Amino acid sequence: MHFHDDSLYPENQEKLVIQAAPYGPEWLPGDAEDIPLTMDEHVQAAVDCYNAGATVLHIHVRELDGHGSKRMSMFNELMARLRQAVPDMVLQIGGSISFAPESDDEGAEAKWLSYDTRHLLAELDPKPDQVTIAINTSQMNIVELFDDEDIEGTSVGKNPALYKAYRDMYLEAGPDFYLEHLKRLQANGIQAHFQLATLAQLETVERLIRKGVYTGPLTLNYVAIGGGFAGRHPADLIEFIRRVPDGATLTIEASMRAVAPMGAVAIALGQHVRVGNEDNLWGRKGERMTTVQQIEQLAKISEGLGRDIATGREAREIYHIGEYYADADETLARLGMVPNRRPGQRGFMLRPEGDRSLV
Repeated sequence: MHFHDDSLYPENQEKLVIQAAPYGPEWLPGDAEDIPLTMDEHVQAAVDCYNAGATVLHIHVRELDGHGSKRMSMFNELMARLRQAVPDMVLQIGGSISFAPESDDEGAEAKWLSYDTRHLLAELDPKPDQVTIAINTSQMNIVELFDDEDIEGTSVGKNPALYKAYRDMYLEAGPDFYLEHLKRLQANGIQAHFQLATLAQLETVERLIRKGVYTGPLTLNYVAIGGGFAGRHPADLIEFIRRVPDGATLTIEASMRAVAPMGAVAIALGQHVRVGNEDNLWGRKGERMTTVQQIEQLAKISEGLGRDIATGREAREIYHIGEYYADADETLARLGMVPNRRPGQRGFMLRPEGDRSLV
């Protein structure tokens, strides 16, 4: 992304989109006071997040036994109710579905579901606006950056086997998965929301765009949770922002008490933010913080800087919900990227307006 001298002025920045993740699939009820269990509680969590200022909802579903649901019927039911309860929210299904172990048994593994099951998210009815998608298989050790105090008293902190399951987890997202998944999402008019952590992953997405495999808006999360994903070094965040195309939409995601400071940096730099009990349970050290309180905190920071908060309808425009492009050339142009090299063309590529060979 290119920053002009006036790019830090809040009146020149997009209005802030706050993405809320209030369903905490790695936690169990009781780990936080706002973990929803019943379907009514799932819906109320969405309403509360929207009323606090969030306009994108990151969705997981929980069974009454406390574990994450793997039943598509549960997702369909929640989607239908959310369309009625929060019609202006961008509804984003978490593409992991549920990576939590199905039981608390010793040796249980925290595993992402099979490719075939995850592909079913493209068939949900009502369909979501977005499904998150990971690119390239990697370790996903979500506890690596946790302090002991972060999980004290939680199911993860009290159960060594559960802790080990999350420590040893891998995210499976190789080409066999993402090529088919992108095809199915696009065929059903569902936007892919890319969950990325490294420049290598970003470069893979660029190659998919340049080859015409993906032809749509580029909506990204920078996932700074460690353990195979990005860490918390500000220089890495800045470099990732620098490398993101000008026409992309970027949200910054972190974990535990780093969520607020990373979010503050994101707000100042004109990016967007994600908060919620899926990522963080804390405010000040030792003080619990609900998802709604986290939304209110970052909304206050943004308003203090003079940057407005997007409405639901404005968030849909910022995310370009419902847009798709004809081919690689149009996608590159819409994202502000230089065109592909034509046969025999030498030198660095320019955007068409500055390409003398087209005159």
